[in-house]
Amino acid sequence: MKTIDTIKAITLAGLLAALLVLAGCDRHSAAKAPPSAAGSPEVGVVVVSPEPVTLTMELSGRTAPRLIAEVRPQVGGIVQQRLFTEGSDVQAGQVLYQIDPALYRAELASARAAVARAEANVAPVRLKAARYGELVKINAVSQQDYDDAQAALKQAQAEIAAASAALETARINLDYTTVKAPIAGRIGRSSVTTGALVTADQTHPLATIQQLDTMYVDVTQSTAELLRMKRNLASGLLQDSGEAQTRVKLLLEDGTPYPLDGILKFSEVTVDQSTGSVTLRAIFPNPQQLLLPGMFVRAIVTEGMNQQAILVPQRGVTRNPAGKAMVMVVGAEEKVEPRVIKVVRTVGDSWLVSEGLQPGDRVILEGTQRARPGTQVKVVPFGTKPGADAAAAK
Repeated sequence: MKTIDTIKAITLAGLLAALLVLAGCDRHSAAKAPPSAAGSPEVGVVVVSPEPVTLTMELSGRTAPRLIAEVRPQVGGIVQQRLFTEGSDVQAGQVLYQIDPALYRAELASARAAVARAEANVAPVRLKAARYGELVKINAVSQQDYDDAQAALKQAQAEIAAASAALETARINLDYTTVKAPIAGRIGRSSVTTGALVTADQTHPLATIQQLDTMYVDVTQSTAELLRMKRNLASGLLQDSGEAQTRVKLLLEDGTPYPLDGILKFSEVTVDQSTGSVTLRAIFPNPQQLLLPGMFVRAIVTEGMNQQAILVPQRGVTRNPAGKAMVMVVGAEEKVEPRVIKVVRTVGDSWLVSEGLQPGDRVILEGTQRARPGTQVKVVPFGTKPGADAAAAK
């Protein structure tokens, strides 16, 4: 029995010694492990750094020709000929229509005869007035007769002037029977054919000419955007680009960029009360006539420059219960801190931040679900694959 008890005692003593050794090893391992080791979640961050940014705004609008003229008859008559091809280019002064000139030629001949008659009538009246001028000096005729002769002369001269004006009117009307192009450009379809009766006061034009080598682009901007841009320029958030003329880029209706830049010409001074917007007009060269009147386009207008812009990817920005923008940053002691920021607008896939962040701040973009405020985290650059550091260490 004593032998069995001795064996049990020795066995218990060995087990106790083994447990003490294991406990010592665990304490040694715990002492060697860093305090932030296994339990800290890993987050991907981006370091805030200022960068120059050109801010633009995209406005929708439509194209319009720089010059447009409606061809209208200035005299009435029957159209004898149409002297152009629809859809072709015409030159200023080119004859487009020929209206029957017979009536106007007759009126011109009548006006010439009236002038000749008036000139013939004035000759004896002028001689009579001259004779009475000599006779009145010697009292051979009365002063009244002399005054009547002078009045008759002036009346005859006035009749010549009136007849000459009528002659000029008849000449102009005859010239108007050839309807000419007022401007150079592309002419559209004709609204009348040969044999049609046209009048000087008709409401519909015969055709329309549009000059397409240079095009206007009229876009609308809300007054809220206009005020915001002026406020940002005044506060220094934006600086003027320094160009004498603001450059404008254009996107066509299918989304393709127009190859040539335009210039912003002016901004309307009156706000459209129905839309609360103002109209901006830009001018674009159109040598290939790619732009056609009435096309829907989007103009990209430069607002200004920000040389020290702070941009934060949109995926890192959330909203607090009050609706304010906020981000999670890694602060002192590698702990997560919520930070309320003020955002101005989007730039691509990022927010432009005006307040709340400084260069060097580390904004969490990945792992925010595991990193609560006050939590100690392990920082890795955003985009690093999980476990990449451990693999590199091995």
